[in-house]
Amino acid sequence: MPLPMPGSPAYRARLKAVFEGADPRVCAAFWLFGLINNVLYVIILSSALDLVGPNVPKGVVLLADVIPSFLTKLISPYFIHKIPYNIRILIFVALSACGMVIIALTPQLQDARSIGIKMFGVILASLSSGGGELSFLGLTHYYGHFALASWGSGTGGAGLIGAGAYAIFTTTLQISPRNSLLAFSFLPVIMLMSFFVILPKGPLRASSSKYAEYEAIEGDESDENIEPSAENEGLLSSSMHSVSGRSFTSVNSKTVKSSFKGFKANLRRARGLFFPYMLPLLLVYIAEYTINQGVAPTLLFPLASSPFEEYRSFYSTYNAIYQVGVFISRSSTPFIRIHHLYFPSFLQVANLVLLTSHAMFDFIPSFYLVCIIIFWEGLLGGLVYVSTFAEIHDNVPKEDKEFSLGATSVSDSGGICIAGFVSMAFEVWLCRWQVDHGRRYCKTQ
Repeated sequence: MPLPMPGSPAYRARLKAVFEGADPRVCAAFWLFGLINNVLYVIILSSALDLVGPNVPKGVVLLADVIPSFLTKLISPYFIHKIPYNIRILIFVALSACGMVIIALTPQLQDARSIGIKMFGVILASLSSGGGELSFLGLTHYYGHFALASWGSGTGGAGLIGAGAYAIFTTTLQISPRNSLLAFSFLPVIMLMSFFVILPKGPLRASSSKYAEYEAIEGDESDENIEPSAENEGLLSSSMHSVSGRSFTSVNSKTVKSSFKGFKANLRRARGLFFPYMLPLLLVYIAEYTINQGVAPTLLFPLASSPFEEYRSFYSTYNAIYQVGVFISRSSTPFIRIHHLYFPSFLQVANLVLLTSHAMFDFIPSFYLVCIIIFWEGLLGGLVYVSTFAEIHDNVPKEDKEFSLGATSVSDSGGICIAGFVSMAFEVWLCRWQVDHGRRYCKTQ
């Protein structure tokens, strides 16, 4: 069936049908959650050269910005349900704001001590970002598909806005990196406003009331007459804690035993998520960030055949084009859905092979063709990200959904961590290969 022409009555009717039932406050809140949670990550990567100087590998900043987030996503799903969402938001805002202030106020010296202090600030911001991602993805469980779509679009917008804002502040407006980073440290306040002012609390209150009724019923029964079901011992209790912040039984040996059973149940659920959801997301991020960090710096052409005056402009242009692709695809959930997640993941691996081969053998004739491939790379990466969590929304049982959304988020950070280590060696190897074969562009940046 052909798509209706933009502007036609059929097009407007279809657009109205797509967004029917969307709550503007929910969409606005989750878009801002995605933007603010991810934008500091992008700003920190954009400022990597200013943070560590030209003599320290920029992969150090990438790893400091990703590894704490990865560990948070790996460990937190098994206990974070005990912390109510409003307390989590306060913790995330405090961590990210403190981290940015530490980065900004540390003297801009390139000695080991100054760099170490700045990396500590990066780690604090990374902890906030990792905990925020798994929490906000879990929160979409209470608000539905439009919340997830808005979150995905906000995270895509973070790439464009973060990189663009840092460039405008430091280059166009000539504001020092220190003052720019200090100004950005106030951005997490928007997250507070989004949660406490914009986001409707009705779905959370309804869930809290439902679980309060469950608590009252459970309290009327003797322990001997209750046999906890799989639904109640694991994720349902996780949802209870995350909404109301209350425990449903006294702390005794039976509670500890039940908690251990719930932990084992969550481990089984995590194993069940690996092949259908975690692995394709992991693959796409390994390929994507290996391209961005390890291959893209070597995708260089003679300046005479490019629109640039210096070689360092290639990398920033590739990054901007990639971010545009990510933003478009992460905003596409209401219109496009991918159900077979491995297919685009393998296409991303094919992009890695293609661009690596070009870096070695120089067979793509035009810089603009490489830009198209980079844009396609961004589209694939964003599409797999939002489609993975949309599939979980559709296919995972309701009582498992909140945990599953949070637990699966470990895959993107895990993929970035692996790619961070791989790309540091990959870039050096590809540059050496090019120099040995008479192309010294990577040494002139």
